[in-house]
Amino acid sequence: MKLVSMVRIKTLSFILFLPLLAISQDPWKISATSINASNYYGVTVANGMIGIVSSPEPFKVKDVVLAGAYDLYGRGRVSNFLRSFNLLNMRLEIDGKGVSSKDAGNMKQELDMRHASFTTSFDYTDKAVISYSYYSLRHLPYTVLMDVSITAKKDITINSASVMEAPDALKDVQNYYNEIDRPHVVISLLTSSAKSPTGKLLMCASNTFLFPEKHGEEPRVIHEMWDNNMHLMKFSKKIRAGETYRFSIAGSSITSAHHDDPLNEAERATIFAKLEGRERLLQFHNKAWDDLWKSDIVIDGDPQSQQDIHSMMYHLYSFVREGTALSPSPMGLSGLGYNGHVFWDAELWMYPAILVLHPELAKSMIEYRYQRLDAARRNAFSKGFKGAMFPWESAETGVEETPVWALSGPFEHHITACVAIAAWNYYCVTQDKTWLREKGWPILSATADFWSSRVERNSPGHYDIKNVVAADEWAENVDNNAFTNAAAKANLRFATEAATVLGITPDADWMNVANNIPVLKMDNGVTKEHASYNGEGIKQADANLLSYPLKEITDPKQVRKDLEYYETRVPNEGTPAMTQAVFTTLYSRLGDGEKAYHWFKEAYTPNLNPPFRVIAETKGGTNPYFATGAGGVLQSVLMGFGGLEITAKGIVQVKSALPGQWKSLTITGVGPEKKTFSVGK
Repeated sequence: MKLVSMVRIKTLSFILFLPLLAISQDPWKISATSINASNYYGVTVANGMIGIVSSPEPFKVKDVVLAGAYDLYGRGRVSNFLRSFNLLNMRLEIDGKGVSSKDAGNMKQELDMRHASFTTSFDYTDKAVISYSYYSLRHLPYTVLMDVSITAKKDITINSASVMEAPDALKDVQNYYNEIDRPHVVISLLTSSAKSPTGKLLMCASNTFLFPEKHGEEPRVIHEMWDNNMHLMKFSKKIRAGETYRFSIAGSSITSAHHDDPLNEAERATIFAKLEGRERLLQFHNKAWDDLWKSDIVIDGDPQSQQDIHSMMYHLYSFVREGTALSPSPMGLSGLGYNGHVFWDAELWMYPAILVLHPELAKSMIEYRYQRLDAARRNAFSKGFKGAMFPWESAETGVEETPVWALSGPFEHHITACVAIAAWNYYCVTQDKTWLREKGWPILSATADFWSSRVERNSPGHYDIKNVVAADEWAENVDNNAFTNAAAKANLRFATEAATVLGITPDADWMNVANNIPVLKMDNGVTKEHASYNGEGIKQADANLLSYPLKEITDPKQVRKDLEYYETRVPNEGTPAMTQAVFTTLYSRLGDGEKAYHWFKEAYTPNLNPPFRVIAETKGGTNPYFATGAGGVLQSVLMGFGGLEITAKGIVQVKSALPGQWKSLTITGVGPEKKTFSVGK
């Protein structure tokens, strides 16, 4: 990820932040009653496959994002996430007049994080009270549900339509309408298909109404074709004063990247949801989320921080799914940010929190890299290196997807070590030797071979790694970057440890190289970010990462020295949330809970956007949801305040300090054994 501006350096001063229109500090629900369309940043409901982004306009959805659906179009001449068919856009008329926000009174929108639902409710003039909720069903990867409730204040007639519209980038749109008539049920299917911009993918979606009436008494459904890109199905219903009428829309979206027969499968999945019925769909969805939340973080004494941490956990849980070979982009399933590409954001920032809370979700992320190991080998070969070199930006195939104008593509090599460290940490947490042998070892050994060929062997103690883009991306084409060098050393060390665990003789050169890669120091004893570093402002943590997570620097005096130096070199603007989160972790482990809390709040509160406190990448930024930042902040709670540490023998707890206002911190469902860890005063 690339930022270009350099701005003034901050001092350590506490900042007060506004609550961003969240009307309560409920630990599980974020509510908003001030819905301002001109200052509205949608919140996402997702199941690890389909993301639905909210809109301020009633019965509208801003975006539907489908994981794994990429094609070459638009920005940068590289693969991009594709906007998918909008399954849940709806039109509602009451007594012949369309319902819109201008006639909606007492509007409230609410995200329920415990069960991953988004609800909008409002009064429509003097005629009705309306509420609708939508879900990206956790137990059905390709299926969503919208639940609509209308309570009449007087006798009314409603006309409701489900609208299927193809995004502009898609081509060769085909629209279908089909009714399946059985003795016990009639199923009306509104279906569309289209090709992706290059024709590479076939994208398909289908939905249907779920009515509460007995078979034979349901409203009559009518299909209308509006134009080549849009069609709809609709029904009418009279509702008497005081009565409540409820109906639902279930729909499925899938592409040829996910299934060999996406058109038929979209309809089959929709029929499955229809015949399961609303109650069973919600029952299984809620149970799946209840199971996820058995791994929780409970903060006693700070309700706003508790709500914010639940929001971060909710988003990471929403953006990852068990049993896939997919890994989240910096913006997860909240939109098309960063083209949906996978960076070090996944392994270094999101993965550790997911790994300790839900190893089965983390397994999908490392499986994504394993399945692209051959592409990483070809990438190393093309640059004249041995082993495997993972791309800075990855999409479907695992080739380099960084736009050519960004130098991070050819030069930000630390990503390779980040992938290897993630693989080793998966073994450390799960102790799964079969996985280590079959999948972890191929990653670890190939990446270790890369670093052995990547170093320049100039003299003992000077196996230099030259000409890289640093983890601090404002430092381009520099030599001996602190994080790159230390991460390479960790990669080589972990590959050697993995060989020992598996009874394999490691390449002796790996530890020879690791022991000769330098970590530079300045004259004042501070770890030097890179060979030509001279006190400049930094975009994000680099040298401080050598203390956590790399454990290259363990002496508390050195950790503090590096912290006190680099914390004054982070600008007020233009930096992502993870930097301050690293400061939080380190200060908590040093026993300074108050300084840790300052950086904890500083990490994300200036990045929040209304009305749901969604995190943007930078302070004052407008591109949420920044899952990378959420991952960094969660690490600061789990590994900082919570003291969790991933070791070769599993997860242990080290000493840490809590903020003054936190009475206790409890972390449940940790690791495969679902342990509980607590920190108190």
